[in-house]
Amino acid sequence: MPVSPARPAPQTLVEQTLADQTLVEQSLADQTLVEQSLAEHSPPATLPEIARRLEEHYLPTLPTPRRAAEPLNGLIQTVLSQQNTGVITARQFAALRAAYPVWEAALLGGPDGIEAVLRGAGGGLARTKAGYIWQILERLDTERGALSLRDLQDLDDAQARALLESLPGVGRKTASCVLLFDLARPAMPVDTHIWRVARRLELVPGVWSAVKVEKWFDAALPRTWAQRYAFHVATFRHGRDTCKAQRPRCGECVLSDLCPSAGVVLNGQKSAATDV
Repeated sequence: MPVSPARPAPQTLVEQTLADQTLVEQSLADQTLVEQSLAEHSPPATLPEIARRLEEHYLPTLPTPRRAAEPLNGLIQTVLSQQNTGVITARQFAALRAAYPVWEAALLGGPDGIEAVLRGAGGGLARTKAGYIWQILERLDTERGALSLRDLQDLDDAQARALLESLPGVGRKTASCVLLFDLARPAMPVDTHIWRVARRLELVPGVWSAVKVEKWFDAALPRTWAQRYAFHVATFRHGRDTCKAQRPRCGECVLSDLCPSAGVVLNGQKSAATDV
């Protein structure tokens, strides 16, 4: 039976202080970028009404905020969700937990072992995701001495984001998903659907990347979990079910009178706004 490698010694006070200082500096830099995005493009006066209609139509009842006992589970599920359906993500995560009841076992199994489990459960990008999952576990084991992210609960929002984004393969959207869904923090992940809706409504310039759009929303939306959760979920469902990429259902849209792209689509005219 393989022997678990020895845990590294806890950080010294000096090392911990330097690590905390780095997180603070990253947080301040990120906040500066958020403020710059808002300065470049002010929120339209229609944004509160857009949020109200979407929430009323797609999410009339807000769920109770959930704080996960172990946010690492949510992070791994988020990694698995990339380019996967919810059903496949759940199946892959269940397969991982069956094969590795504790994450220490997955660390010992290595990237190849994790990849084999993911392939057996179906779904794409098994090799890439297995590599990221193993690297996350290895980083936590090496630098933090425990395969856990429970201490995120003790950090403020900016520090928690900075810690998450310091992990291998964890970008802004992945960190935002963990913050919003597993820590009940006021984050605003922007996926393909939300990015498309924001551009069609001309909330943001069409040339902006999804990351920049997320930073803009972070500055433009009220900083409460309830309002950001509602806006994220409702806008995601709107993009998935109504404001589709190829055939948007503008005739059924609760925002058609507020959307600059609606007239173009309804009149059958060709526009870049209908192709994003």
